[in-house]
Formats: sequence, C-alpha cells, structure tokens
Amino acid sequence: MSASLLLAQRDYKRMLAYHSMEHMGLLALGTAAGSRLALAAVLLHVLGHGLAKAVLFLGFGRIQQLTGSRLVGQVHGLAARDPVLAGLIGLGVLALLGVPAVQPVRQRVRHLPGRVRHRPWLAHRRRAGVRTLIITAALFGHAGHMLLGNPPTRVEGPGTATAPDRTAASTTTALGGGLAACAVLGLTAGPLQHLLFLAADILGKTP
Repeated sequence: MSASLLLAQRDYKRMLAYHSMEHMGLLALGTAAGSRLALAAVLLHVLGHGLAKAVLFLGFGRIQQLTGSRLVGQVHGLAARDPVLAGLIGLGVLALLGVPAVQPVRQRVRHLPGRVRHRPWLAHRRRAGVRTLIITAALFGHAGHMLLGNPPTRVEGPGTATAPDRTAASTTTALGGGLAACAVLGLTAGPLQHLLFLAADILGKTP
C-alpha cells in the first residue's frame, strides 16, 4: 500500500515519510529471522537508513527554501541551479536505495544460514522484492524530475529579493558528513560491530 502511495506522491517531503513506512516491512522481515546476525544487520540498517533519511530531509528543506514549494512538479533543474546541493541529494537517494552505503547489510542477510533463509515466512520475499522495485522507480522518477532539466526562469523586478542559488557551506558540510558516515557504515561497522551484536543478544532474549 505504502509503495503505491509513494509512486503517486507529489509532495517530496511526504515521499520520504511514505518511504519510511514501506521500509518498516523490510525491517520486520529481517527481525522475523530472529538470528543474532539478522538482528545485528537490522540494527545496522536502521542506523544507516536514519542517517541517509536525515540528510535528505535537510536537503529537501533547503530545496523548499530555494523554490518556495514542496511539490515535485514545481521543482526542476536543481542540478543547474545548485549543483552541489543536487549532487548531495542524488547521493542521498542512492544511499536510501542501498547503493552503495547500506548494500553490505543486504548481503549479510542473504548469507544467513540456509535453515534461516528458507523458513516459510520468507516465501513473501519475492513480493518484498517487487515493492523494492516500486520504491526504486518512485524515488528515481521523482528525484530525476527535481534534479534534471532546465531551471525555471526568474523574473526580477525592482525591490524583488531572490534566494541565493548556492547553499551555505555549513549546510553542505552537514549533508556531506551524513553521507560520509553512511559510506563508512556500508564498508565496515567498525567499533560499532561489538555493540550491535550485544544489542542483538538483548533483543533475542526479549520475550
């Protein structure tokens, strides 16, 4: 249901909200496995997804400031207007789709022992794959419309104040820092790995 609403969504901030709703199903699928590795992978996925989603909410806030609109159809040509912001948002969308930041999490889930991967409840994984394709198409379609094309022509008259086309360095630093953290998590959990497995043990013992 959320996937179809995401495909038809016209408000780019609500698009992120519906994406989160749909994503809960994927997290529930990983949690249902119940193994220590699966729970640790879910926790790592939540962390990486949260970072990427925070980056996009911040970036979309900047888009709303620049354009004065939250509608996908009224935002286009952002790459020509503010290439740095557009590039960071594009990377954020790829991070949400698991390319490449959180892709290792999916690989870890795929490499679960056969007795875990082939439980009856995983018969729904194909439908989950279809929903993932719908999510990918929706995000690429909406983001492509916003980032590509020619920027709107601005008519400036006497006394008309226009928003600057370049995003402040503090904002781009925050966006880039969040994406860098996603990339690091995608490559290695580092010192978090021990904590993730401890948390997985606690969750596994919770009745």
